[in-house]
Amino acid sequence: MTDTELKDSRKLEKDIRYLSLLAKSFPTIASASTEIINLEAIMNLPKGTEHFLTDLHGEYEAFLHVLKNASGTIKRKVNEIFGNTLREADKKNLCTLIYYPKEKLRLIKESEDNLDEWYNITLNQLVKVCQSVSSKYTRSKVNKALPKDFSYIIQELLHETEADPNKYAYFNQIISTIISTGRADDFIRAMCNLIQRLVIDSLHIVGDIYDRGPGAHIIMDTLCNYHNVDVQWGNHDLLWMGAFAGNDSSIANVLRISLRYANLDTLEEGYGINLLPLATMAIETYTQENLDIFQPRIKFTQKRYTRQELRVIAQMHKAMSVIQWKLEGALIKRHPEYGMDDRLLLNAIDYEKGEIMLDGQRYALCDNIFPTIDPADPYRLTKAEQKVVKLLHNGFVNSEKLRKHVDFLLHNGSFYLSRNNNLLYHASIPMDEKGNFRKVRVGDEYFRGKALLDRLDTLVQVACRRSQKKDKEHDYAVDFMWYLWCGPDSPSFDKSKMATLERYLIADKSTHAEAKGSYYTLRDNEEICNRILTEFGLPTSGSHIINGHVPVKIIKGENPVKANGKLLVIDGGFSKAYQPETGIAGYTLVFHSRGFQLVQHEPFESTQKAIEEGQDIISNTVLNEYNSKRLLVRDTDKGHELETQVSDLNNLLRAYRLGLVKEKS
Repeated sequence: MTDTELKDSRKLEKDIRYLSLLAKSFPTIASASTEIINLEAIMNLPKGTEHFLTDLHGEYEAFLHVLKNASGTIKRKVNEIFGNTLREADKKNLCTLIYYPKEKLRLIKESEDNLDEWYNITLNQLVKVCQSVSSKYTRSKVNKALPKDFSYIIQELLHETEADPNKYAYFNQIISTIISTGRADDFIRAMCNLIQRLVIDSLHIVGDIYDRGPGAHIIMDTLCNYHNVDVQWGNHDLLWMGAFAGNDSSIANVLRISLRYANLDTLEEGYGINLLPLATMAIETYTQENLDIFQPRIKFTQKRYTRQELRVIAQMHKAMSVIQWKLEGALIKRHPEYGMDDRLLLNAIDYEKGEIMLDGQRYALCDNIFPTIDPADPYRLTKAEQKVVKLLHNGFVNSEKLRKHVDFLLHNGSFYLSRNNNLLYHASIPMDEKGNFRKVRVGDEYFRGKALLDRLDTLVQVACRRSQKKDKEHDYAVDFMWYLWCGPDSPSFDKSKMATLERYLIADKSTHAEAKGSYYTLRDNEEICNRILTEFGLPTSGSHIINGHVPVKIIKGENPVKANGKLLVIDGGFSKAYQPETGIAGYTLVFHSRGFQLVQHEPFESTQKAIEEGQDIISNTVLNEYNSKRLLVRDTDKGHELETQVSDLNNLLRAYRLGLVKEKS
């Protein structure tokens, strides 16, 4: 044995136990070598495309459309492939077919004169698109995504071409036979779904799936079935998770917001929450004529309500608002360490005069009819309210659909994610005015920066896991779920207050102001962003922070790109309720092998118009950040893992050749 081999042998002996275990998976030099070849090849493929969305707020139609068109990625692919060889109308129809194959096929079959010819042309076009979007993956990865019924046929079409004179007849015969056997419709649907599946490698939802819009449960069903997705929890997500955990203040907030936006389908049809007890109590209790300030905001919903239905919703809305303020007051009193005594506003009301005292100033209330509030003990629930709270509590904690969705959020979610030199979190990292990470109390300890978010990750798991033993730690975690929704030091909120009561009951808008934490000003500073990136172990060069939470108000001149491009805010108003303030319908971000594209979207009218008229979301790219060289899998976090595996396998090869580990047949 040479001196070099001797040194090599001594190094490998330290890892002999691990190498022996690795040898069980790769028992021969041949198998280990094959795996090294495979991994090295994978690392030289282009990086997969990542898609970033945030602040969906239940707007399921717009979300599904953006998911289907991959923020315009499919449209760009179609333009790249066909260029001037197809008319714009034909390219638009092809894109619509890829987004909505079932519905578009039905319309085409009603109007197309020569269907076989259309099938032939379209199948060839879809094969070309599919060949393009599958080209950055290994055959193995593509094969796993193929629909079982057409797996072999699609494999043949993807890896053959009619341009090859030896395969021309073979290729075209496959297409002809698909049509002649009556399988064209099924095959087109399969190809379109496959294109949607392959065009995006991973999906990041940077918080706030829930509230305001009518279909958060539909979005969650979609995410549960998506091939590769993660979620960075927003305060609205944590609110629903807290409701499932049994936090009654969170339950009250969920119901109040749903009633405010007349969004009852998510509660009743989505999660099976019975609202009849609340409706009965509200109708009996709030009999006043004028309920204007509690009328639901129906201009943001497509559902039609009768005048009587709207009155009942307003009565329920008021009943739940009062219950919320009572429950929150009791929770704040139970936890003085929250430092939220300034939110004990029911104490500040003069119920006889109809006034409230805030910061030494009196304000008239817009509504002073509170039959369930005892001025001497304003936070005590009446027996009727207690009954409603108990029934609603049971409804949330026992909802099987909500359990499934919260389990998904626990398994696939966290407060932050560090991936491929991008740091994702929904709202903020609490900081003081000097840019130092602020200490936040959780239990009897204080945490800051990354340690704070790590601690809160654990706390959320403790609160929502039903297998957990019910003890003081669990009870504290359940209570803290509400603080994560609206607490001033919560990284998912980070504002001085959530001025819910003021917005409802005080006309003077100066009382509605919610002062943002220092982070929201400091994040414009590149040095501060670098400090945050360093805290989370990311390099300051070439890294980005990606946020949501605060809508970007384009109509007021706000910019989603901060700190010289170091930080990107991709909440521009998916929610229809935000669009009058923002002037747009949100931002999404695409990170592919060439670089970043920040895409600004106009409001989405409807799925029906998209199908019937080919009406896509109008999107404009507001930032193109291209890399000097194309990013490969080798340049990603996954690539670094593969490099480690290759290094280990090379050590195994040396151990085999030095006789330290024996090959097995």
